[in-house]
Parts: sequence; C-alpha cells; structure tokens
Amino acid sequence: MPQHIDFETVGGSLVYIRKVDVEDLPDAVQEEAREGGLDELYALHRADGEQVALVGDRSLAFNLARQNDLHPVSVH
Repeated sequence: MPQHIDFETVGGSLVYIRKVDVEDLPDAVQEEAREGGLDELYALHRADGEQVALVGDRSLAFNLARQNDLHPVSVH
C-alpha cells in the first residue's frame, strides 16, 4: 500500500476518505489485505471520484492526506 503519493498529478486539495469492504475489491487486493489481517480498507478519492490511494487504517488515510497538503473529508 502506498505511503507517498504525488498528488499534484491527480489535482486538487480536497480528498474524500471512505471505508471500503475488502470483499468489494479485486481479488488480488483482497488477498493482500487478508494476508495483512484486514477486513476493511480506507480509500482516498479526488473530487471527481478517482481513487488515489488505498490504506489499511482510517487514521493513516487522514495523515497521508495532510502530509500531502490535502484537506481530507470523511464520507459515510
């Protein structure tokens, strides 16, 4: 799972963070998540909906956004 993202290439300063069930992801990602003991992941999305990161912890998702000078917003 990525720890640094070049957000300038994906644009904008607002990112949406939402919980993702592992079962809703491609098989390869499911396998990797389960090997890490994860049942859910957190996705960071641009305003246009494009997913730019997938991490295993909500706190990490917010920290990753802030470290990249982005403004995270939780989506339920």
